[in-house]
Amino acid sequence: MAESSLKSSLSLITLFIFLVFYINNIVAVDGKSQTFGRVLNPIKLGLKQEKLSHFRVYWHDIVGGTNPTAIQVARAPSTKNSKTGFGAVVMIDDPLTEGPELSSKLMGRAQGLYAMAGVNEVAALMNMNFAFMVGKYNGSTISIMGRNKVLTEVREMSIVGGSGLFRFARGYVQANTKILDFKTGDATVEYNIYVYHY
Repeated sequence: MAESSLKSSLSLITLFIFLVFYINNIVAVDGKSQTFGRVLNPIKLGLKQEKLSHFRVYWHDIVGGTNPTAIQVARAPSTKNSKTGFGAVVMIDDPLTEGPELSSKLMGRAQGLYAMAGVNEVAALMNMNFAFMVGKYNGSTISIMGRNKVLTEVREMSIVGGSGLFRFARGYVQANTKILDFKTGDATVEYNIYVYHY
């Protein structure tokens, strides 16, 4: 009997020690995780000095015609009666060009979606990646998200990230509509991109 009581006590002590070490490895005394997070040296990841760059591209949202680049994929039942398009969700794969003409050099594509989010004003929630296809930025992306009050002269949205040469990107874009065809819905918008990246 004494032997089984000793084994039971040793098992409990072993379990207690295991739990103390396990918990200690998950959360340190200062409350910081010790098992799934750590501080990294940016230089060892190949990240050099952060720089601020400016790019200008023209975004062509083609809604009409036989080859649209913006297609409505969802809408609320009340959207058809809304003066602002409230509730419409549009998927995009819009060309980004060097100049305001659609025929100018293709720099990349704006891929993502926008949703009409204003009940009383034409305002969209923009969520898109600018995927670049030229030069050293080929294959790199900038992720943009924000409110686009469409009929305002200049709108500002956030850069929330990126990939490739734009890893750890942050900054903002300014959108300025150059052409808006109220009949077809087609638009050409100048995007000035101000991005911090490595």
